[in-house]
Amino acid sequence: MEIERKYLISHIPFDIAGYPFHQIEQAYLSTAPVVRVRQEDDTYYLTYKSKGLMAREEYNLPLTKESYEHLRSKADGRILTKKRYLIPMEGTEYTIELDIFLGEYEGLKLAEVEFPSEEAAHAFVPPEWFGREVTFTGEYQNSRLALAEKLVLKTKE
Repeated sequence: MEIERKYLISHIPFDIAGYPFHQIEQAYLSTAPVVRVRQEDDTYYLTYKSKGLMAREEYNLPLTKESYEHLRSKADGRILTKKRYLIPMEGTEYTIELDIFLGEYEGLKLAEVEFPSEEAAHAFVPPEWFGREVTFTGEYQNSRLALAEKLVLKTKE
């Protein structure tokens, strides 16, 4: 079970250069249900996600590079690329996954925080630098971004 909340970010008030990150490329084979393939650095996998916004089932299966490339060629919509920074959240056990999008969505920044339970997710108080929460709208789900005709970046609250 994946339980997460997602926020738009307009300004990062500190230097992220020293934080670890992953280079991510992902493509969607289906959006209902969500089936995607992802390259994260030198690791490849296929992911199935059930319906849902804050909480949903998620299953990952490892792929070879060749399988990934074959499936990526069958993708619907655009292939998303981003740099994902892993930022420990001070005073908590949580890690902020800060996605800085590249390519067609350059300029888009989203922060996600994963939780051990729905209760913990509902109790979460985001840092002041987080912008508008988009968890429950679904408008910034990656599967939607892959198929969107044009995204208007609305980072202000």
